[in-house]
Amino acid sequence: MNTLHIIAGLPASGKTTYGQSLARRLDAAFLDIDTTTEPIVKAGLRLAGQNPDDRDSPLFKETFRIPIYDTLFQIAQENLQHIDVVLVGPFTSEIQNPNWPEALNERFQVPIEVHYVRCLPEQRRQRMQQRNQARDEMKLADWAKHLAYYPTELRPAFEHHFVDSS
Repeated sequence: MNTLHIIAGLPASGKTTYGQSLARRLDAAFLDIDTTTEPIVKAGLRLAGQNPDDRDSPLFKETFRIPIYDTLFQIAQENLQHIDVVLVGPFTSEIQNPNWPEALNERFQVPIEVHYVRCLPEQRRQRMQQRNQARDEMKLADWAKHLAYYPTELRPAFEHHFVDSS
């Protein structure tokens, strides 16, 4: 039976790098939230007359968050019929639900493993600067506001693999 590996953590914590490594090791499908949904999100934001690189406004979160995750999970479900899947995204709200892995297990009927990737905030800021992605510009422009959005970085409320990417 194939396994769904969820890689969660804050922006620039090292999720993609860790997820790619895990997918290579497992010979699994790799689905990253940015790669999979970025062009659609940009088009939608442009159509709405908004900054196409916004990932922090209430408009983005209210309009795109759920459809983005739904899209990732639909693609994962198609692949799980054939191969393990490594799915990368922040999942900041979901990991606070102690029943989330069980709900995913019921939905997909496969084992679920959650990996939580973390590093220090200053290291996340440096990584954002180094990767130089437009979607990070608003975060970097007001780093204090970005940090305030995640007042405490809580580990998942359930059993998980902890990854320190420092």
